[in-house]
Amino acid sequence: MKQVLTALFLFSASATMAQSGTYHVTRTFSVPGDGKWDYIALNPVTGHLYAAHGTVVNILDKKTGQAVGIIDHTTGVHGVAFAEKFKKGYTTNGKLNTATVFDIQTNKVLGEVKTGEKPDAILFDPFSQKIIICNANSASLTVVDPANDQVVATVALGGSPETAVTDGKGNLYVNLEDKSEVVKVDARTFTAGPHWALGKGEAPTGLAIDVATHRLFSGCDNKLLVVLNTDNGKVVTSLPIGDGCDGVAFDAGTHTIFASNGEGTLSVIEEINADKYVSQKPTPTRKGARTLVADPQTHHVYLPVADFLPAKGSAKAEIAAGTFKILEVGK
Repeated sequence: MKQVLTALFLFSASATMAQSGTYHVTRTFSVPGDGKWDYIALNPVTGHLYAAHGTVVNILDKKTGQAVGIIDHTTGVHGVAFAEKFKKGYTTNGKLNTATVFDIQTNKVLGEVKTGEKPDAILFDPFSQKIIICNANSASLTVVDPANDQVVATVALGGSPETAVTDGKGNLYVNLEDKSEVVKVDARTFTAGPHWALGKGEAPTGLAIDVATHRLFSGCDNKLLVVLNTDNGKVVTSLPIGDGCDGVAFDAGTHTIFASNGEGTLSVIEEINADKYVSQKPTPTRKGARTLVADPQTHHVYLPVADFLPAKGSAKAEIAAGTFKILEVGK
């Protein structure tokens, strides 16, 4: 009888969670290999997940969680971006100061591009049809033409870029972590424009954009999400998020902002309109799950993480071998 009651309780709890629409971890995918991790991305052609991980990029089937391949020799890899029109993908190799070019379908390595120092976040800008790379230690952007994989511009930013987004209309917006600012970059001329202060926000990391409402969402190190107007750089509002945020995503289909926090939570914020936002109950994830990608098709969120060994004294907790995984969060 006790087992039956327990089963009924678990079924009832799951049904209640599903009916209430609460975000929660729905699946966990084990990933081979060890080492630190950073960004995660979705291939727009195959739908596969690409997780930057130590010296490789792990590739997973998001439907099954099965490992389907790796991109090797990407030491210190931080991010992955895709130039769909050119049938190519790119990784940023932070310890090599290069970007690896690969085939978007087969993942075969096609070449390498020299970047600035410590290339980190990366994106494809549909307006300029260029790959944009944030160089953390060079305080610059490297602009690559995917037609020939040549560097066509280097943009001095006046601060260390953490990540960048595009409005698809000729404007790039870049978080400057060491300046607590966002800088606007002209994607027509590839020159830096105005620098916008983040109000009470400090050391911005993750950044997302709603192109419809002209709003930027900047996740800051002091547990704030700052909302900026992309037209004039004014602060619209600031909202509380968890500690250790390193990733922000916006799901245009559900008007939801997600901030992944290394403390082990996912902040969920509903966009009511351009000037009104409502925070939902944070979703428990795992300690260290600080980056994310939101799937515009399924409206699920994926976060890379691993387990940590107990910390010894003042030393940093070490990653437990064989525990790298991807968390899938949905309703």
